[in-house]
Amino acid sequence: MSVMSWDRLICDKRLGLEDYHDPKCGTRSDFQRDFDRLVFSSPFRRLQNKTQVFPLPGSVFVHNRLTHSMEVASVGRSLANEIVRELRVRHAMEPWVGKLDAVDEIVGAACLAHDLGNPPFGHSGEKAISTFFSEGEGAALREELTEAQWADLTHFEGNANSFRQLTHQFKGRRPGGFAMTYSMLASIVKYPFESRLAGRNGKFGFFATEVDTFRKIADELGMISTPGPEGEVCYARHPLVYIVEAADDICYQVMDMEDAHKLHVVSTEEVTEAFLGFFNEERRAHMLGVMGNVADPNEKIAYMRSSVIGTLVSCCARAFVDNEDMILHGRFEGSLLDHITSLERNGYHRCSELAWNKIYCAGDVVDIELAGNRIISFLLGKLIHAVRNPSLNYSRLLLSKVPQQYDTAAPTLYGKIQSALDHMSAMTDVYALDLYRKLNGHSLPAV
Repeated sequence: MSVMSWDRLICDKRLGLEDYHDPKCGTRSDFQRDFDRLVFSSPFRRLQNKTQVFPLPGSVFVHNRLTHSMEVASVGRSLANEIVRELRVRHAMEPWVGKLDAVDEIVGAACLAHDLGNPPFGHSGEKAISTFFSEGEGAALREELTEAQWADLTHFEGNANSFRQLTHQFKGRRPGGFAMTYSMLASIVKYPFESRLAGRNGKFGFFATEVDTFRKIADELGMISTPGPEGEVCYARHPLVYIVEAADDICYQVMDMEDAHKLHVVSTEEVTEAFLGFFNEERRAHMLGVMGNVADPNEKIAYMRSSVIGTLVSCCARAFVDNEDMILHGRFEGSLLDHITSLERNGYHRCSELAWNKIYCAGDVVDIELAGNRIISFLLGKLIHAVRNPSLNYSRLLLSKVPQQYDTAAPTLYGKIQSALDHMSAMTDVYALDLYRKLNGHSLPAV
């Protein structure tokens, strides 16, 4: 029976630099270099101007993709440290036990990178791209693409695009993309299978162009291969994916509530009831006593938020440690949050219900989804027409605005479409809106 080993799963080999060896000893590990490389990268900086849930900018600060990613990295490292503390004891006699010390660095970098490929306008941006092909103008391209390519487009996934952003050799760039470590790259792929296996939820982990890259990484790390019914590439998750996923789920659920409270979408009473639902009567009474000494409602919410995050981190760490064997055998089902104790799990579900009922259908959230859908559909239509007809005057003008790293002259139609998607998904909300206005003649440079 196949089982994954931490000795292979934790690997500092770099994509594109496999044959390069630097014997010098430095103060930073290769996994810390991953983290630092991301922090100083342009794609990471652009996340500051991409919507998380609520529109930005505004008079009240709310989370954007950048602040969300930084918070996920913080929670992810805390969660990783709790897990490693116990795994180190469990595996104390193994010669590779020291490798576990790198887990928090790998998870931290993966958390920073997990949203790197998300398009503008929040999660609705992903939907806008996929429906452009399944329902909109892009549907006319169906007969010119393979089944795998069409599945990539109609199930466009930010997670798969993050893997592409990190690994693809764009024009003028070095092999291996960001040249990240194998373990870090595997840790961001929540759905380690190709788009033809996306199913009803439309989730997958890598585009057709990155299948071989992912297979290379997964095989090196000893990840368990479970091919699809027609030979599709499919693997069991890298164990650290569960930690990254839990950190992301904890942050977006809890922080969306805090943002909604600041914007008066949900009341102090509603958030208080939801957050206190994570705790037993004794802990709840203590927390109410502490909040009795605080007058500022936002400070009360922040106190409860930190308590909820701390509780969920401990619960998820316990779930990982208790299920380590199932995870390493590739038989663990669901997320870590599905396996925490009932009190905290029910509290999380109540928060999720409140979010769906009051936050994600709020007027401003729907407005950004409507506007984003219109802007992305319009820009994609123009970009794809331009890459297919580059000799036209309008096309030449538009393509002159596309960064040279995107191969608009790719030899295949799918390559041309991907260049348009690479440019589209890299845009910030503000840039996409500005380009939309200019192409419609609603905005002109100052003269």
